[in-house]
Amino acid sequence: MAKLKVAVIFGGKSTEHEVSIQSARNVVRALDRSLYEPVLIGIEKSGRWTMGRESRLLLSEGNPHLALLDSAEPEIALKAGAGASDVIALESGQSLTSVDVVFPVLHGGFGEDGSVQGLLKLAGIPFVGPSILASALAMDKDASKRLLRDAGIPVAPWICIAKGGPLPSPDEVGRLLGYPCFVKPANAGSSVGVSKVTNADELPQALREAFRFDRKLLIEKAIVGREIEVAVLGNKTARASLAGEIQANAEFYSYQAKYIDENGAVLTIPAQLSDAEMKKVQDLALRAFSCLDCEGMARVDFFLSTEGEFIVNELNTIPGFTAISMYPKLWEASGLSYSGLITALIELAIERKAEEDELETSIEP
Repeated sequence: MAKLKVAVIFGGKSTEHEVSIQSARNVVRALDRSLYEPVLIGIEKSGRWTMGRESRLLLSEGNPHLALLDSAEPEIALKAGAGASDVIALESGQSLTSVDVVFPVLHGGFGEDGSVQGLLKLAGIPFVGPSILASALAMDKDASKRLLRDAGIPVAPWICIAKGGPLPSPDEVGRLLGYPCFVKPANAGSSVGVSKVTNADELPQALREAFRFDRKLLIEKAIVGREIEVAVLGNKTARASLAGEIQANAEFYSYQAKYIDENGAVLTIPAQLSDAEMKKVQDLALRAFSCLDCEGMARVDFFLSTEGEFIVNELNTIPGFTAISMYPKLWEASGLSYSGLITALIELAIERKAEEDELETSIEP
């Protein structure tokens, strides 16, 4: 049987460009080469798509801030076709290779938010992870929190504000949410632009910092408790991993702690929970996954408050795949190897596309 060509797309126009390259390295390494042949596609911060080389991915492994794409590689585009799609060199118009399925490893905006998912769906190419709606919803912390709240799933109290709109006064924030609180961009990940605000005087600077990265912000009540994460895998019938716990060696689980500093946090897998607590958080993760119409994969992040309540923080639909990322580690602890996880995700993408292809696209007279 011929190997399927899996296009691993990485980089992108977001603030998480370098982390995406780190994740792509691990996905490519974990591909079962008896089944799949990797096709590397890098997206520069300018939005230019290029072919990548596996040897290039190995550069600057220790620090995602130093990860770079090779700008000398030819600019390419994906061309939709019946069955496999072609990767076309724009300058020559030559077909460089074909692609059977896409594994987007594009953290953050213009990759995790439904943008690339819409492009791939329009082109008829199967892809790993949630589709357009779920990706957009999970990326927008305000929209996702509204849906989760209305479904009876606990979330932290919050205020949403838009750039150019009215801003709550520091006293109003204190009255509604209390201090400390968190200020974060509504549509960003990896703790980019997030500030912990301990008093009213710190609020204006935190708002300015978050507005650097988004036009919509959340001011969110700080939950005192433990940080718990659960990995979810599947389409309409999904399963949840064992839960893990993160204990950050800083004020909160920052970009530095997640991707650069191996000592930035202590990961405990499985988390020290009772059997009843483990089942409860797994069930809540599956409910949240379904509520946002997710498919393929998501990491569901919780707080376990000092009162014993699990509170959903957010869903990450393209979770990290770096060497210290929780999503693959949670599945390894649950009995699914890294390579087996990548294979399962690819199979889920192909399964969903096959189901979509059975839908009628015309009405017979």
